[in-house]
Amino acid sequence: MADYFEIRATYTQQTITVYQAYNEQIADVAIRHQRFGAPFSFNRMTWIKPSFMWMMERSNWGLKKNQERILAIELKRTFFDWLLEHAVLTTPEPHVYAHAGVWEELFNQANVYVQWDPERSLNGKKLEYRSLQMGISRNLIRQFNDEAIVAITDLSPLVKKCHTLLVNGKSSKAKSFLPVERIYPVSSAARKATGMKNI
Repeated sequence: MADYFEIRATYTQQTITVYQAYNEQIADVAIRHQRFGAPFSFNRMTWIKPSFMWMMERSNWGLKKNQERILAIELKRTFFDWLLEHAVLTTPEPHVYAHAGVWEELFNQANVYVQWDPERSLNGKKLEYRSLQMGISRNLIRQFNDEAIVAITDLSPLVKKCHTLLVNGKSSKAKSFLPVERIYPVSSAARKATGMKNI
């Protein structure tokens, strides 16, 4: 049985793949330069998701407006692990913070935010365990873009293929095209910061 909190991801010894969804203009620049650039905004928080299926839930398989292009972003694991260890949850969970005042002070100073949402099945069903979403504040976005990104791949054709198969009732075939995800190893400091605790 899966732990209630798990990070499932595609990763190597050096990198972890996370997903984001953008409009055509932002995606084209990102793919061309292997970095984000205008019209991408460096003045607002950006959210990354290691779970491909949660990205599909969030973007409705790339059908939502301004989320038509699904990008796979390979990040240096050293940067991702640092983000985890410096994260603050978006809610004052009592098993993590002594009281709401402690959380509020940390939240107001944070540059990295984490929330846990129900993981999704291939057909969009809520599963019994959680999936991580990580928000990177504008104070760290330049570092994220300039130092942490190893590669950016456009998965939009794959997403469309899988969605077409699902619509036509070919779930097993669609599943065969999905990225292979494994449980991502997390340090004790990161587990504490992100509230990863079995319940």
